[in-house]
Amino acid sequence: MTKSKLPWGPAPRRLIDAPKTLADEAYQRIHDDIIHGEFAPDDKLQPDALRERYNIGLSPVREALSRVALEGLAVAEGQRGFFVAPATREELLDIADLRIQFSVLSLERSIKFGGDEWENAVVTSYYQLNKLENQAHREPKTFHDEWERRNRAFHEALESGCGSPWLLHFCDILYDQLERYRRRFVVYTDIHPTIAEEHKQIKELALARDLRACDVLKQHFQHAASVIGGMMEKGEGRSAPAPLKKDKAAAERAKPQKPAAKRARARVA
Repeated sequence: MTKSKLPWGPAPRRLIDAPKTLADEAYQRIHDDIIHGEFAPDDKLQPDALRERYNIGLSPVREALSRVALEGLAVAEGQRGFFVAPATREELLDIADLRIQFSVLSLERSIKFGGDEWENAVVTSYYQLNKLENQAHREPKTFHDEWERRNRAFHEALESGCGSPWLLHFCDILYDQLERYRRRFVVYTDIHPTIAEEHKQIKELALARDLRACDVLKQHFQHAASVIGGMMEKGEGRSAPAPLKKDKAAAERAKPQKPAAKRARARVA
């Protein structure tokens, strides 16, 4: 959905080949490096170091840091400067809960109102994601980046027929936030087959205009949040937090899953 087709709402956050100022470039590079884990939670974001890293002036870097902080990826602490946002289990669960609500609502509307363009986007993006997930050899860094790109494209396609630029805007922000946690705590190269099965089930139900796709999508996100939280707890040597509450009707309708202990390393969504 391009800006020219939107009667209202925010401009798309990713404008391919659009003219960019130096502040835009600095923002995008800091934004991506935080999400991709180049900077760890609580790392200090020093303007001088960032200027050298990106070969961009101090003024654009400072402007970019303010923009990144507004999105919640960094925090400003008075005279101390900017720091990468901390990673907490409480925030993870809050992000996941909101992502479920916004993404499920988007899919529900897309199923009801999406046209041929929406269906074609779902089919094409699913094909590209499924092809990658079925690869036997997976080079870690390349696979991480490409999986995230194709997974984002698939979920954006599912949401794209909702007819609400604001809804898509919030889904995009929440994807970024959850991706930051995924990249830090999840091992991508051992994705469990049930992930691909869930993607297939969501795709088929959505194209059949069956609202049970929303139930599967919700469970898909709940599993991801539970596993990421579990990996965070494991790294800290604590017991895992209670997962997001599951919808009983959705659980009954969804395909039975293998025990969580067998899929914990790679449940991502």
